Amino acid sequence: MQSFVFNTTKSIVFENGAAARLDHHAGAALGPSCLVVTDPGLRALGLCDPAIAALQAAGIAVTVFDAVEADPSRATLIAAVEAGRAAQATGVVGFGGGSSLDVAKLAALLLGSDEDLDQAWGVAQARGPRLPLVLVPTTAGTGSEVTPVSIITVGDEEKRGVSSPVILPDIAVLDPELTLGLPPHITAATGVDAMVHAIEAYASRNANNNPMSKLLAREALRLLGAHIETAVADGGDATARGAMLLGSMLAGQAFANAPVAAVHALAYPIGGTFHIPHGLSNALVLPHVLRFNAPDAGTLYAEIAADAFPRLADVEGSQARTAAFIDALADLSARVGLQTRLRDVDIPRDAIGKMASDAMLQTRLLVNNPRALGEADARAIYEAAW
Repeated sequence: MQSFVFNTTKSIVFENGAAARLDHHAGAALGPSCLVVTDPGLRALGLCDPAIAALQAAGIAVTVFDAVEADPSRATLIAAVEAGRAAQATGVVGFGGGSSLDVAKLAALLLGSDEDLDQAWGVAQARGPRLPLVLVPTTAGTGSEVTPVSIITVGDEEKRGVSSPVILPDIAVLDPELTLGLPPHITAATGVDAMVHAIEAYASRNANNNPMSKLLAREALRLLGAHIETAVADGGDATARGAMLLGSMLAGQAFANAPVAAVHALAYPIGGTFHIPHGLSNALVLPHVLRFNAPDAGTLYAEIAADAFPRLADVEGSQARTAAFIDALADLSARVGLQTRLRDVDIPRDAIGKMASDAMLQTRLLVNNPRALGEADARAIYEAAW
């Protein structure tokens, strides 16, 4: 058996109402002064209030930074760090979707070490130490609460990542009640995003692809495939919401150790240039990248097809099952109400060349793709998606 390393968050709490008991679950780890990183929408909805109140009741001083935007910028990260320094923060809580959790990860790193961010970009470059870190996801998609990755937008369009076990949090608090009532379109996009994480992790060419990641990816697909349509149709279905949150976390554990590949590489220019939400960006290129990969990864896709779509167990032959799997994923995106073509989100066809060139900058992802992919291939995939 091959050698591998499996890293994940040290402590995971899955509990309805856990956010309102954040003092119990994480107070001791955070210390006397806590920086809470979130976004203005969640703050306006009051979703953070029970967690903040619980920490304050436990005697912890709380400073809230609520200016995180979608595809957070370097300037936003630095502003969060400055807020933490001013408060003499001893711990950091990320509360929200993937953007808030990503900012919280790097804020904890920079507050804890004064590390040079430009030296931390890439794989295993961040050294730390960091401040104690607790992440509380409010969407079921990114799995960021169990991944060693943070993505920040640098300049106008380029996305850069820090990937290091140093930024894995100490505690992940999964509270399904936080996801009740999440709008259908966000539920759909983040749910498909989580499925992409599991699929790419299972087929990753990374040398650290391992039996644990594969096992987690398959269980994630079973949960996500079985519950995504219910969660989209009925935002108050607690069973579906809990299953989606758990499936997202399992997919996060999988790709944290067997990293994602070309779907994400080609999605980043869509988000970076046209500000399309990350989950939708993935969904737009997913079937087209999988069709490109099928000559090299078809057997792997056939193995997981029935995990996501049990009816595909009756499709005989690896090649036929792979094709049916890819078609089923494309059909799922349409059924849950996502746009399915680049033109549907107002991306002009003449942008394809630049997007293909920009995708080639994502070398840390492309090396994991099961089939080598060059700029001409990226252009052809975008054309198929347009």
